[in-house]
Amino acid sequence: MNFKFLSVALGMALSATAISASAQKKYTEGMATFEANANGQPLELKTYFKGDSTSTSLQQGPASIKYIAYKDSYLAVLVDVSAFGIKKAGVATPSELEDFYAALPTLTFTPTTETKQINGFNCKKVIAKDAKNNASYDVWVTNDFEAPVGLSSNIYAKVGGFPVQFTVFQQGKKLVNTLKTITETKTPAGTFNIPAGFDRITLTELSALSGGK
Repeated sequence: MNFKFLSVALGMALSATAISASAQKKYTEGMATFEANANGQPLELKTYFKGDSTSTSLQQGPASIKYIAYKDSYLAVLVDVSAFGIKKAGVATPSELEDFYAALPTLTFTPTTETKQINGFNCKKVIAKDAKNNASYDVWVTNDFEAPVGLSSNIYAKVGGFPVQFTVFQQGKKLVNTLKTITETKTPAGTFNIPAGFDRITLTELSALSGGK
């Protein structure tokens, strides 16, 4: 079974989170849904959050993928392909975490006066510039609410609001994620745990299974 999609899914999952900002409504626990497109295939990501913990799930082909994270100190990617009897949980080692975050772009932000609504959220455009390659990206953020759904080291932490539409960066790939909904709800039991039956390996080993380097 080839998991070429894994690096894309991991990047999307990591970036399908957001940060705290001054706002009217404050969420401390709940679920956010995002939509994206990977190689012409639409994807929906569901992210449960509670404090600094997040759990993002998506389905791509026969594989169910879940990403679990706590701040920038814990990262696990679960791949479940029942049709092939595959249940793998790649848990990042400290060195893997360091390499992962070091590979992310370093962004600076310039707010604009342009505004629009996206999925019912009042948004303003911010220009993000990558200091590593001088590239620029549009980021649409909202201050309609506050939600600690992101990692503390999220590259959009200083963008000035909750990212509603933003670019995902992973291993040279660029994808656009869009927030669809956010709701206040209790996280199901076991949301941030690795279930029994998963073979625990490192992220490097998981990447090797997907054909990555």
